[in-house]
Amino acid sequence: MSTQSSYDLLATMPAPAPRVFMSEPLVPTPVEQIVAALKSVAPLQGLSDREYEWLATRGTEWVGEDGNLVFVDGGPVDKMHFILKGEIHVRRAKGSAAQVFIGRAGQMTGKIPYSRMKTYGGDGYCVGNGWSLNIDESMFPEMLAAIPSMTQRCVSVLLDRTREVTRMEQQGEKLTALGKLAGNLAHELNNPASAAQRAAASLFGDLKKFGQTRHDLGRAIHSDEQNIALKAWYERTREQMADFCEITNARFSPLVIADREDALAEWLEGHGIPEAWALAPSLAESPLTIAQLDELAEIASPELMALGIPAFAMSLRVERMAETVIDSTVRIFDLISAIKDYSYMDQAPIQDVDLAESIERTMAMLQSRLQGITVLREYDSALPRISAYGSELNQVWTALIENALEAMEETADHDPTLRLKTTLSGQSALVEIWDNGKGIPDELRSRIFEPFFTTKAPGRGLGLGLDTAQRIVNKHSGSMSVQSKAGATCIQVRLPLNQAQAY
Repeated sequence: MSTQSSYDLLATMPAPAPRVFMSEPLVPTPVEQIVAALKSVAPLQGLSDREYEWLATRGTEWVGEDGNLVFVDGGPVDKMHFILKGEIHVRRAKGSAAQVFIGRAGQMTGKIPYSRMKTYGGDGYCVGNGWSLNIDESMFPEMLAAIPSMTQRCVSVLLDRTREVTRMEQQGEKLTALGKLAGNLAHELNNPASAAQRAAASLFGDLKKFGQTRHDLGRAIHSDEQNIALKAWYERTREQMADFCEITNARFSPLVIADREDALAEWLEGHGIPEAWALAPSLAESPLTIAQLDELAEIASPELMALGIPAFAMSLRVERMAETVIDSTVRIFDLISAIKDYSYMDQAPIQDVDLAESIERTMAMLQSRLQGITVLREYDSALPRISAYGSELNQVWTALIENALEAMEETADHDPTLRLKTTLSGQSALVEIWDNGKGIPDELRSRIFEPFFTTKAPGRGLGLGLDTAQRIVNKHSGSMSVQSKAGATCIQVRLPLNQAQAY
């Protein structure tokens, strides 16, 4: 039987479809028709016929069919486009293929005078039959001289485009932050929810079996003396076990439990208890001792032992599962409470905020990302509360702590340490968030608060986290600063104590 090599398979695969670009029409459109189409371009409304004709005669026509490329990601931006027919959809070539911009007929786009665009940020495709008129950037000075009003028109388009792009990027940043928060919460909620589900499922079957075992034990007791002795042992042992738990206030370590399990299994097998291997784990996790079992063996017959010990072990198992359900649901309730506190749900926008509590609420949201991170807390208990937009302030801590965690992810030569500090500094509250990551290079330190500036890999950040944090701090009449060197980066947030003129 012959096999086809991977090279043969590649040779038989169809070649990818060629990328077809818009191009100049074979027969140029009459100037009168181009002028009529230009009059539908909103930013050009109000031009004189002579000015429309100037654009129509100096511009270059492009036509294309559905799916044709207009430009490619990373290509040079050197033309202004007047879309006369169809639509241009822009999609990022890297990362998500979601549409990031839609240019429709009647719009002016591409390179516009005074724009600092150098390259396209995605691939532009025709949707439907496309028709555009393009002005090369080399003709911009001549165009502005021939049509003076184009200066104001171009600036207006640039401002509108900047606002739209900023809105889209901020929305993307919010969705990214929401996705991270949802991922953290899903991780945190999954553990207690899964534990509760497993315990509840086991509890259902074990309760039925426990009831049958107790019934069999009751039938095996033939005298009041046996009943009284077993009941006394049960109550005495339970009391001793409760005292032991209260004193130690801790569970056994896995190694101790394993040793106890072996010892208990050996004792149970020596006394003829059936399925000793199944009973030993439940008994090993409890404070029950061999001496207490010896005491039971002195007062109970082998028949009662064979029924009484399984019933006792099953009662411990059922209680342990019920305890797991309670602990898990309490953990879920605590997480929900943390979410409500983090978002200040059902509360007024402005709160009297304890900064340490505010930071801890944020830490609860990021708990799943703190594995292996040493967290040092230095909170000034005498620091007074400040009046602030609580939910917005939590966004600041989220952005700063996430940045610190990501910086430490890239440093593997030492243990990652996050230090959180609050203190009083003059008439301001000072919050410091330290990390021992790789640090911020000197040439980039002055730019980290700029919108859209990021040192992260494509798709990992839009460069709006610190910009958003700074705007929120400024809203509170505060300030932010950064100190950084290799192994020690600190973001400082100063918030005035007297907020009378902050809003």
